[in-house]
Amino acid sequence: MNQLALSDEILMTVDKPARYIGNELNIIKKNLDEVDIRFVICFPDVYEIGMSHLGIQILYDMFNKRKDVYCERVYSPWPDLHKIMKEQEIPLFSLETQKPVKTADFLGITIQYEMCYTNILQILDLSQIPFYARERTGEDPIVIGGGPCVYNPEPLADFFDLFYIGEGETSYDALFDLYKKMKANGKDRSDFLFETSKIPGIYVPSLYEVDYKEDGTIASFQPIREGVPQKIQKQVVMNLSDSVYPTRPLVPFIKATQDRVVLEIQRGCIRGCRFCQAGMIYRPNREKNIDLLKTYAYEMLKNTGHEEISLSSLSSSDYTDLNELVTFLIDNFKQNGVNISLPSLRIDAFSLDVMSKVQDIRKSSLTFAPEAGSQRMRDVINKGLTEEVILDGAKLAFDGGWQKVKLYFMLGLPTETEEDMRAIAELANKIAVRYYEIPKEQRNGKCQITISTSFFVPKPFTPFQWAKMYDRDSYLARAKVVNDAVKAQLNRKSIKYNWHEADVTVLEGILARGDRKIAQALLKVYEKGGIFDAWTEFFDNSRWIEAFEECGIDMDFYTTRERSLDEIFPWDFIDAGVSKEFLAREWNNAMAAKVTPNCRMKCSACGSMRFKGGVCYEDKN
Repeated sequence: MNQLALSDEILMTVDKPARYIGNELNIIKKNLDEVDIRFVICFPDVYEIGMSHLGIQILYDMFNKRKDVYCERVYSPWPDLHKIMKEQEIPLFSLETQKPVKTADFLGITIQYEMCYTNILQILDLSQIPFYARERTGEDPIVIGGGPCVYNPEPLADFFDLFYIGEGETSYDALFDLYKKMKANGKDRSDFLFETSKIPGIYVPSLYEVDYKEDGTIASFQPIREGVPQKIQKQVVMNLSDSVYPTRPLVPFIKATQDRVVLEIQRGCIRGCRFCQAGMIYRPNREKNIDLLKTYAYEMLKNTGHEEISLSSLSSSDYTDLNELVTFLIDNFKQNGVNISLPSLRIDAFSLDVMSKVQDIRKSSLTFAPEAGSQRMRDVINKGLTEEVILDGAKLAFDGGWQKVKLYFMLGLPTETEEDMRAIAELANKIAVRYYEIPKEQRNGKCQITISTSFFVPKPFTPFQWAKMYDRDSYLARAKVVNDAVKAQLNRKSIKYNWHEADVTVLEGILARGDRKIAQALLKVYEKGGIFDAWTEFFDNSRWIEAFEECGIDMDFYTTRERSLDEIFPWDFIDAGVSKEFLAREWNNAMAAKVTPNCRMKCSACGSMRFKGGVCYEDKN
């Protein structure tokens, strides 16, 4: 029985078979005999999540613009199909051609969050590709990783042939051209890997060795061959308006997590929050031309049939022409029933005015992210929000007709005290007070304030990369402080409190700042049945605890340990644009609760000016 017939038979027995059949609207079909390179691009999570990812859509469109490349897709099979494929030894296949992934030239995996790491091993296993890069031969695809988590690729280094550091639009053409040339000349896998290490942004883990000190920290990280770069510089697209963008994005048969047109308006952020990795690694800030965005909006709505358009950015309020763009979208599409979504807005009069134009106030809630309850703590994290601004913003929202507010905070931040924790509940209460100051006949129903706290995870290339974490019980104790403080507030009936899982936070911290020693534990977790760890219903913390113990890995070494400013980190070989000197300055500013102005107010010499252009105001040091 051939694979397609077998797949048809099996798909009748699994949940949501449309996840695996391909043939979506705007899918790209090519003749395999007319291409030189098959590149299978993977999002290591379920189809509905992966289909919502803009980066995959951009690369899919860009790669397929080359006549000599066919880019296909694969996502993590849900556990029901996973079980069948393992039992019947069915190799994982791409959606476009239903051909086995293991027969492709490249398998490219985007790594967006730490808790998908076991799913990466699932993809390799079901594809029947050896887990370890050192065990692969010329018959196996080149496995390449990209995305934000590759700013510390070391926990996954043993499983990947290459990592691409930075934005994918810049160096992939050079990679494909080199592959074709070396394949034509009969060069082997090791020769190709060595030559790719010379392409800007490409990191080949097998060409570097790590030495450790007796205390477990890194003594040195060096290339093992002449000609291999000491540092890998991230790749940046400086002119977003000239860059490729998918105006005919793929449209799934089943409802995806974000079932809408996504209009990327800018990359980077001027704000400089000290906990935020994205705000650091995506510097400098770059905006797209507004006329181009208007054209994209027309084309993408026409080519997809979507009924919602979302503006994508780390801080939409900071886009220079936001008011003009929103007015255009309302004037041209709102009467046709197209909803407009504006995530990542700040609490100010301008943003609330914009939101009032695009939201049904009676149905929607406002989402604010103060991140910390006390002013001292907000200064430590450089949030740039005062309590006055927050309360004034809330009052403007309530005056405008909103009564539902969602507030996002973090617990476990550096220097946090019990007073800072209680301040979260107190701030929520003060916001509720602002609502009840409105005359009763003018209120829009009962005030509903939902507090959500996540537990802080220090990330590479942030000023908090030196910060220590806490253990599970300490995080839960912090949540209890907030919960008790909420119960003590006068307006407690208007306040609801939720908090994140502490077990997951600890693991995220280990994976975010881990080194190559973590790989053996990752494989053990997978062998114990660990997949879809980002999903609460599948996550089992005991697997991880057992795996770390069996591998002799001290979890506290990666979490609760204090780090010195001169420690060599596993990711220090990457040049992410922001200098370690700048990050150390910001760490010291945090300890002094000293606020750093945003980039448009004053340059702080972060280092990203080396990329030239964009919205960057850096002067010489």
